[in-house]
Amino acid sequence: MRLGVHLMRFDSVPPERLRTELADAARTADDAGVGWVSVMDHWFQMERAGFPASDPMLEAYTTLGYLAGQTERTQLGVLVTGVTYRYPGLLAKTVATLDVLSGGRATLGIGAAWYEREHRALGVPYPPLAERFERLEETVLIARQMWDPDDDGPFEGRHYRLDETLCRPLPLSGRPEIMIGGSGERKTLRLVAQHADACNLFARDEETLAHLVGVLRRHCEDVGRDPAEIRITVLDDGRELLAGDVAAFVERMRVWSRHGVDTAILRPPETSLAAWVRDVVAPGVPAVADL
Repeated sequence: MRLGVHLMRFDSVPPERLRTELADAARTADDAGVGWVSVMDHWFQMERAGFPASDPMLEAYTTLGYLAGQTERTQLGVLVTGVTYRYPGLLAKTVATLDVLSGGRATLGIGAAWYEREHRALGVPYPPLAERFERLEETVLIARQMWDPDDDGPFEGRHYRLDETLCRPLPLSGRPEIMIGGSGERKTLRLVAQHADACNLFARDEETLAHLVGVLRRHCEDVGRDPAEIRITVLDDGRELLAGDVAAFVERMRVWSRHGVDTAILRPPETSLAAWVRDVVAPGVPAVADL
């Protein structure tokens, strides 16, 4: 099993020190063998997570481009881009650029979007949920076509129409991993089975995790997909590591690994990001490596 870090708080230092804090955190993660570094794609901090909307929030892909220059090995992605935030052709171009400049380490993390307040605040259309899911599926198809060296032709969908899907330079990785985030059993996990290379689930206990993995496997069976082709990640608070109990964390991750979890992505507490990666996350990396 691998560990990842989700850098979703930017309030530990003043803005003038953020570049140094993020660089130190990313380099420390890279050196420690952390397999994944992600940021959020939001314009306001998440009220849903208990934070004020006015807390600092950096633009996601600018931040990832900066982190790409600070790292050499770790996979980079957004957890996750709301489908409404960018036109899909431009999003595919952005991720292709990140892939090239990171040496082939980009993931397209994407979901149906949910944060209505920031859409309304910044004048971004916020269509109904059913339409957002339709747009999500079309966006994934567009990205695949944009990254196909043999298909620069048009795309004709219900919501998006592209005259050309030209994308040069192409991603170095061939086709960046596509991760669909969310645990919706009827639509989200169905789209994972149909189109994704990876998923990110929300599960705080084994019972919930086992249920969601079972739902995903049933969707895979319905669409004729081998579930082993889909990398399962789970967002986690790493509570045992925060308490200094590496052994207890390993035992919980051992259970998760039995359900097919490839990567546990840890969220930072209210502290220095760099210190958290060094003192809390890094000791867990070798401890779970053989799970």
